[in-house]
Amino acid sequence: MADVDTGGRDRLALAVLAQYRMAATAQMHLILSPEVRIEQTRRRLAKLREEGLVDRITLPRAGRTRVWHPTPYGAQLAGEWPELRGRRPPRGAVDRTAVRLKVGHGLTVTETALAFLKDARRRGDVCRPLDWIPEVRHPLGGGEAVIPDALLYYQRHHTDGASGAHGADRTTGTDNADGAGDTEGTRGGVILRAFVEVDRATMGPERLAAKLTAYARLHRYAPAPAARPRQQPFPEPVQETWRQRYPLFPRLLFVLDGTGPAGVTTRIHALRAASRDIALAGFLRDVPVLAAPLADLLQHGPAAPVWHPIPGPDHGQRVGWMHTRHP
Repeated sequence: MADVDTGGRDRLALAVLAQYRMAATAQMHLILSPEVRIEQTRRRLAKLREEGLVDRITLPRAGRTRVWHPTPYGAQLAGEWPELRGRRPPRGAVDRTAVRLKVGHGLTVTETALAFLKDARRRGDVCRPLDWIPEVRHPLGGGEAVIPDALLYYQRHHTDGASGAHGADRTTGTDNADGAGDTEGTRGGVILRAFVEVDRATMGPERLAAKLTAYARLHRYAPAPAARPRQQPFPEPVQETWRQRYPLFPRLLFVLDGTGPAGVTTRIHALRAASRDIALAGFLRDVPVLAAPLADLLQHGPAAPVWHPIPGPDHGQRVGWMHTRHP
């Protein structure tokens, strides 16, 4: 029974690839087993490939980086596991050509996930590999939907009081502006949820800013009530659909990459300009919205004060992503 965990590590490796869609070898190593030599991760991935569960593409540049993804068989198998129930990846996630065409954005999303995982480990918080869930569909009716690049679950221990002024250290969850996305964890601390949008400057600043409107629609969207029998004089009120999944609406994080400091500033200004729309006032009052360059997350960690509040002042004040009250 000495190697009883071997199957568990193989299972986690396949689950991560099925859920994340793709990851480079070094990323998989840091996600799965940063405490061991990377050769062990390479052997694990090679074994899963021999078994037909995962495959890889090799990028022509960047040191011929190998990018791993699940095969149709691997995705089907992992989709039957309880931890991945309802999270089967789309067809493109298991197709070599589709992976190659999406590799820039896909690896950046995985790198963003890794920034949160590593930061949680350093801080003694709880954020496991499968707490990062890409592309969760949130219907808006009429065939429309909001699909964030990722949904993040993160449990913060309440021993660190550095951010108390902004309401991030509460240990109870309430439906108010100070606690958007936070609820009490089973082992103490606060469970935070966040929608994460990773922008690589492949769309104009205005299109990026338009995502604020989409999330505001999700925040207030409730389906039209079904026809009810006439004998019901007091029909139950229709709730917003997001309440079926979350006790509180997740905060919204924009991670900016693919451009220099001037481009980041332009995109933050576009988000702030869009936030002045009176139609967004209720959403922005209830939900913290923050933006930060990926380079700052990788250098300092997501918990560091590298995030620009949206809306917020233009004089450079920044906060950590766990803050819930705008300065």
